[in-house]
Amino acid sequence: MASYKMNIAGVERELTLYPVNDKIDIAAFIMFSDVEITVASAEALLNKVPDFDVIVTAEAKGIPLAYEMARQSGKPYVVIRKSVKIYMRNSLEVEVKSITTDKKQMLYLGEEDAQKLKGKRVLIVDDVISTGKSVAAIEEICEMAGAKVCGKASVLAEGDAKDREDVVYLEPLPLFTK
Repeated sequence: MASYKMNIAGVERELTLYPVNDKIDIAAFIMFSDVEITVASAEALLNKVPDFDVIVTAEAKGIPLAYEMARQSGKPYVVIRKSVKIYMRNSLEVEVKSITTDKKQMLYLGEEDAQKLKGKRVLIVDDVISTGKSVAAIEEICEMAGAKVCGKASVLAEGDAKDREDVVYLEPLPLFTK
């Protein structure tokens, strides 16, 4: 399988390429179970982001990063869910279609977590920002909860996301055209 080698927060990784469609491949960056890259990336991002009260991420790939940034900063984090759980009441919801998902998804924020965001400066974090659609949906649900989004951060900015001025990221990640 083809791969792409890169340095992320001082850590070398080789990312396997996977097809999105007949014209584009993406390099898969998976933080799950990679403690070294998660810790290093969290530390590097915390040195670049604005001051915040709460970290917010969407289920699931951003969770390790959000947890580690919360652990290192001593600030709380909230996970926006992809399905409503039995313990979630009066959920806020938004629709999203990202590059890595073949269909539209819903994002949900339960009333209890929404209260944790109300009036707070929120830092949205994710592993990779590509089209920005997931981040926009997270921002929308945070604003519905009464939060002020003060920053957006990701480990990697894929494709044109590297040109965004509203996102703090560690490394650009190209899209691979066929």
